[in-house]
Amino acid sequence: MKALIVDDEPPARARLVSLLQECGDVELLGEAGDGRTAVEIAARLAPDLVLLDISMPLMNGLEAARHLATLDPAPAVIFCTAFDEHALAAFDANAIDYLVKPIRLERLQGALARAQRYSGGAVAKLQLEQLDAQSASRTHLCVRVRGNLVLVPVTEIDYLMAEDKYVVVHYRGNAVLIEEPLKALETEFGGRFVRIHRNCLVAKARLVGLVRTTDEHVFAKIAGCEVQLEVSRRNLPVVRRAVKGA
Repeated sequence: MKALIVDDEPPARARLVSLLQECGDVELLGEAGDGRTAVEIAARLAPDLVLLDISMPLMNGLEAARHLATLDPAPAVIFCTAFDEHALAAFDANAIDYLVKPIRLERLQGALARAQRYSGGAVAKLQLEQLDAQSASRTHLCVRVRGNLVLVPVTEIDYLMAEDKYVVVHYRGNAVLIEEPLKALETEFGGRFVRIHRNCLVAKARLVGLVRTTDEHVFAKIAGCEVQLEVSRRNLPVVRRAVKGA
């Protein structure tokens, strides 16, 4: 079994490395100190198992687990956390197992045995639906670009444009495709984006003004973008409020 250790505390990672060495039949692929790096490494190295802390910088363990569950094959996830068992009761269905620090060898061995019983497909089904239902809004969108995984920070997105069955994510002068409904993105990130048209959401923080043309069409000006996006009459009052509040 190939494993990846993810924890922002070096002593905790060292402890897990030592315990895995006692378990046998486990190959350590690497370590990471935050959830974002963990997802990027997992996409490259395809571990069978990720030992994942929950409270970490950049991307916490719960969000990282959501992204890990979309990989093919999806790794088994074992949460490793300082939270007590009562606090973790809601997470129990989201992972193959969880270990409460300080981690004991016998407990880790039991979790590894449980992880070996799941295929990648079963892991994804077990983890992803529960995580989607219980986790807060994501901090990143997970995108595949020419076979490589790209994590786009939500804070860097300028606007989201629906095209056929895809949504084009525009950020920092780049454009990438995701297969997620625009409506679902609006529901998840409604506090950050405003709908300006039936096919477009714009980051409120990036709205800098409105322009009315001679034919009475209204366009939104986006900071750092040359393009101006048309605002529908239906959405204009909401967009005006968003501009004033920016």
